[in-house]
Amino acid sequence: MSENIIELKNVTLVYQTRLAFFRHKKIRALDNINFSVKRGETFGIVGDNGCGKSTLLKVLAGIYQPDSGRVIKRCSRISLLTIGLGFDKELTGRDNAMISSMLLGASRKDALASLNKIVEFSELGEFIEQPVKVYSSGMRARLGFAIAITMDVELLLIDEALGVGDTKFRKKAEKVMLNKINSDQTVIFVSHSETQVKNLCKRALWLEKGQVKMVDDIHNLYAQYNN
Repeated sequence: MSENIIELKNVTLVYQTRLAFFRHKKIRALDNINFSVKRGETFGIVGDNGCGKSTLLKVLAGIYQPDSGRVIKRCSRISLLTIGLGFDKELTGRDNAMISSMLLGASRKDALASLNKIVEFSELGEFIEQPVKVYSSGMRARLGFAIAITMDVELLLIDEALGVGDTKFRKKAEKVMLNKINSDQTVIFVSHSETQVKNLCKRALWLEKGQVKMVDDIHNLYAQYNN
């Protein structure tokens, strides 16, 4: 049986919102979260807006540290693919591709060798030489997806990014993801698209108001979620 690549044990994350000058309110964005994902698995996270899906991915990526509980990682190279995260908007798409690739563990030589493949997959054309601040959200998502899919990472976290761009690009992205799924790539996938989640995942977590409502086979989970 495959080992767990990542496990969450009683993970809780609390943040404060400001109500007035001296008044704050504490909100449990994540409340006692427990689940695990096996190496090589494509695992879905579903739930309504504001339930904590994106926050959970940032905890998995190490961007947020939980207030309590443990995140056990048996991997070193993790990439979070989400719209607008991680790019320097003043730099060009090419420069961002280089930097992002190296942050994911590639040497400068390997990052340079991957650039043409990243540019080709992103379909940005001449815009690759323009600063990212002029990109649309769809263009940033295409560049991020191209980098993440080209680089060799152990755990790929995807936050709604397959839903951005035109129909042609979405189909291409889904095809590449299916190829990754059939390899040993581990993916945790957040999407509002039931069709995409069912196509890509066999198992998923249902998050509701920061709490785990259910972890199950994808078809059993959606039967409950839709009711």
